Amino acid sequence: MQVPILKQGPYLIATVQSALTDDDLKELRNVLVEKVGHLRSRGVIVDVTALDVIDSFATRTLRDVAHMIRLRGAETVIVGIQPEVAFSMVKLGLTLEGVATSLDLEEGLAYLGRPGKASGREGRSDTG
Repeated sequence: MQVPILKQGPYLIATVQSALTDDDLKELRNVLVEKVGHLRSRGVIVDVTALDVIDSFATRTLRDVAHMIRLRGAETVIVGIQPEVAFSMVKLGLTLEGVATSLDLEEGLAYLGRPGKASGREGRSDTG
């Protein structure tokens, strides 16, 4: 797989460094969902800073990843969506509804560290 996944305390950080094929995205989804349970992670950050395009399949897969991880008792934050990517996603009607987003890795870690977050006790995720 092309995406390195690092463990930082109770969190996993997956840094997407280049465009992924549909099969790579499916593999990332499966690996993250499995690692959350295996490593007993409380949160996952998916860093997409390097991506200049996020298509409908990638959007749907990221949303599915977040929902599956929530069902496993952890939270997900997507970080680093570039302005032009956000513009294109909105223009095409692609949303990450129900998935937390943050500006960058630092804010994503701060989000997961907030009281009540990344504990599996919340029924929904804020976007921010």
